[in-house]
Amino acid sequence: MTIPPTTAPTATPAVTTDTATALAARIDPWLAHMRWRPDFARWREQRIHQEQHQGEALRLLAAALATAPARTAPPADLLDLGCGMGGFAVAAAQRGFTVVALDYHPAYCAITAVRAEHHALRLPVAAAAGEHLPLPAAQFDLVTCLDVLEHVQQPAALLAELARVLRPDGRVLITAINRYALKDPHYHLWGINWLPRAWASAVIDLLGRRKGGQFKDRQTLGSMHYFTWDHLAGLAAQSGFRVVDLDEARVAQGQLSPRRAWLRQLTRTRAGTILLGWLYRGYRTGVQGTWRLVLLRDAPPQ
Repeated sequence: MTIPPTTAPTATPAVTTDTATALAARIDPWLAHMRWRPDFARWREQRIHQEQHQGEALRLLAAALATAPARTAPPADLLDLGCGMGGFAVAAAQRGFTVVALDYHPAYCAITAVRAEHHALRLPVAAAAGEHLPLPAAQFDLVTCLDVLEHVQQPAALLAELARVLRPDGRVLITAINRYALKDPHYHLWGINWLPRAWASAVIDLLGRRKGGQFKDRQTLGSMHYFTWDHLAGLAAQSGFRVVDLDEARVAQGQLSPRRAWLRQLTRTRAGTILLGWLYRGYRTGVQGTWRLVLLRDAPPQ
């Protein structure tokens, strides 16, 4: 399916200059810890105008909607859990989805609210923990939970809550971090996930990548939840979910990046397709950093 393009909001137009200034002022304190990035200036602009850079997330949402027949055609009721600074929530609302945005961090909720105001969108935003959602059961056709699962205290409880608020034929678009990612998605360092956690923490400190400033109370690598594939699939099954790997499906269809176009030749034969699948699963196990997944409810919770 195709995600609808941006549509004009129907609410009263916002004061663009004032809200843009307020948005940048709220965001900047939460970016200062990343000044070590060589592309910091460009990265900062993307964070401030985050809703304009959601092409990949919207593509994943379209892929999630295509994984199984849906009762209702999109746009639909969507919960963006862990909305962060609101870029995806606003982009989805602009495309006609009825969005509720939640995040554990009150400052991020405030940023999301200002971003929605900047675009004159009526977007409910609230602070909440994923393990205890202040929402009725069976309310949403879709849940997006991007870059969240590794940060919660109880991943199993979060998955149970997602199953509770989801309608029977709904689906969850979620990301999870590979315990053996070759390059860590949070600290951007090679190989630290192959080290004992105490050694990895020492390397992070030595290289000055520890989060400070506004983030001085945030999680360390050792306190985050990274997963092996079997561990994650088992947790999902406890809440009645079947895990679909969007990247595995893409690879099986020969949808490869130009740098790996030569692998597409394997999809021309049955044996080649099987080999490509094995190659991908090896990559997923010991190289890939972030898994992009859909959770489908094919069975009642155990």
